[in-house]
Order: sequence, then C-alpha cells, then structure tokens
Amino acid sequence: MIERTFGYDRGVGDAADSERRVIAHIDADAFYASVHLIEDPSLAGKPVIVAGTGLRSIVTTASYEARKFGIGSAMPATQARRLCPHAVFLRPNFDLYRDYSRRAMEVVRRHVTTIEPLSLDEAYLDVTDLDTPIATLRAIVEEIHAETGLRYSVGVGPNRLCAKVLSDFRKPAAFNVASREQCCELFAQSSPRLINGIGPKTVDALDALGIATIAGLRDHDPVALAARMGARRARELQALARFEHHGRVQPNRERKSISEERTYEHDIDDVEEIAERLREMSIDLCGKLEQRRLRGRTIGIKVRLADFTTVTRARTLPDRTNDPAIVCRVADELLRAYAPQDPVRLIGVRVAGFDDVVAVEAAVDDPQLQLPLAIG
Repeated sequence: MIERTFGYDRGVGDAADSERRVIAHIDADAFYASVHLIEDPSLAGKPVIVAGTGLRSIVTTASYEARKFGIGSAMPATQARRLCPHAVFLRPNFDLYRDYSRRAMEVVRRHVTTIEPLSLDEAYLDVTDLDTPIATLRAIVEEIHAETGLRYSVGVGPNRLCAKVLSDFRKPAAFNVASREQCCELFAQSSPRLINGIGPKTVDALDALGIATIAGLRDHDPVALAARMGARRARELQALARFEHHGRVQPNRERKSISEERTYEHDIDDVEEIAERLREMSIDLCGKLEQRRLRGRTIGIKVRLADFTTVTRARTLPDRTNDPAIVCRVADELLRAYAPQDPVRLIGVRVAGFDDVVAVEAAVDDPQLQLPLAIG
C-alpha cells in the first residue's frame, strides 16, 4: 500500500481546537469495480465500467484504468462507450457489493467501536481513544485487503471535514494524516469545490467574486462575502475554508428517513430516462439501508421540474422493507402515476418509517498521530 502521511500532533492547534479529536474517513477505492476485479482476476488491467443496461443508463463506477479515459460516476453509459469502446461493461450486483461491505466492516469492528457508515464503501471512525490509532488504521486496511482483496484509502485528521478531504487526496491506496492547519496549507490552491458543503452553484457565485481557491475564500473580505452570500452563509463558507468542522461521528444516530437525490446539469424530458435513474438511485439507497440494518414502511419520490416546481409522492406499505425490488417497483409506480409533463432537473427517492434503529458500526481509533510532515 502506498502511504502518504503528514504530521499531526494532537497537542498542536489554536484555541478553537481545545478538544482535539482524531477522526478517520475510510473509503474503498473504486469499490464496485474492484469487487468485480476480485471476483474475476482476468479483468485486471482492463478498463472496467459498472453501469445499467438501459439506453439511458448511467455509470455507477469505473476502474482507475477506465477513469484515464475521462469516465466518471453518473456519466451516461452511451458517452462512456464512446470514450472507451474497448472497456468491459458490467451490470451492478448489489448483493455481491453488500457481502464485500459486510466483510470489510467486520474487520473494522474488531478494532474500533465508534463508526458511522455513510454507504457500502465508506465510513467515518472516531479513533480518539485508541492508544495507537495510526498503527490500528494501517492494520485494518491491511486486514481488509488480506481477507477481501479490497483496497481502502484513509484520511485522518482532527475533524470529519479534514478526514474526508484527506482520504480523497492522491487515491488510490492513499493514507494521509494531517492537522487542520496542514490541510489549510496543503489544499490552499485547490478549488472550493473540493470541500463537502460547497457545491457547483456556490463555486460559480464565488468565482463571480474572483474567488477561485480555498485560500482565496478563507482570506476574502468577510463584509464583501456577506454582501453576496448572506452573513450566515459567508461565515459558514469561511469556516469551511479554514477546515473547521464540529460534527461528531454518530454511530447510533437515529434517522427518520434516508434518501438519495440528484440534480442534473441538463434537464431530463424522457420519462424512461427518469425512471432508469430513479431505479439506480433506489438500488443504491437500499444498499445504505442494508448497511445500517434499517427497514422502512414508507417509500417516497421527489421530482423538481425545470421551473423549480417540486412534487413529492409517497406510499406506506404494510411491512417494513429494504428490498431493492420492492423499493424500485414502488418508486417507479409513484413516478408513472405522477407522470411529469415538463422537463425534470432533480430526482429523489426516500425510505422512512423505520423500526428500531440499529446502526452498523465501523470505526478506527487513532490518537498517537505524531508523524513527520512528508508529501510524496
């Protein structure tokens, strides 16, 4: 495994960091594609694309060999075929993905107790109380690889924001550890889009102010930023640019509902394409429900039209479920009953009405973090 580590001393920081946490974000590299490569070693070295089979299907994920051709998640499969006609196209197999995810999280739970799963392939871990968090995290990713064949990238820092950005840095098989101050330095010239919570529209608004980097956002005149973005949002944005974040890892966070929704760059006016994308989101949502051991009775959809009219529809079932076949069927029926007559810009699916909330745990602890700064 390639390890890129940055120094992080929990005792160093400004006054705002009086209680230093050690938070890890673990993320499987090209998870769905990697599962297929493990199952079929003959695919090694080939561009592999996981996508549905419909005319309007989109890419679920792509191997790193395929990404070299500019292929990414949510891209139309037809476009991916044009970019890489010799790629191997495979249908998603969520039963298989859930099995690999379960096995990987079982490894994590041997070492850590405070885990917040985000999806089948990623989780936050609070490792503050571990004696040797970095060594433990290294052991975890090696054990996962030995037992499943999966490679995980790891980011470790004083909060969730730092951990997430670090786990994405120089993937695959990254292992990055840094303080908040070092994140400010390391990502100073990156686009604000790098940060979770700063979306494309916000980036466009910042660009109109001449703000193109995280450092530029951090150092921008607060008054001028508030005049454009609003005082509260301006404060939030500049806190994010300083890599400040106070959210905790919540292993037993009770949820009233879990949803998936996506806004598309171009409005969609083909109901079959809308149905296909809703189906893929429903399958992904069921994977999250299974990961959290949740079942719900209420299934709903959300449709936002080009004029921003937003419509929701829901149905409550006699029994709780997280079965993809059932969720897909109900979501499709709700969509076709509504039958949007205008182009659609956003689609969402939701499951609610859970019984006892049992959070799946997956954690990695790590308070020792005193490594020399080394970028390479």
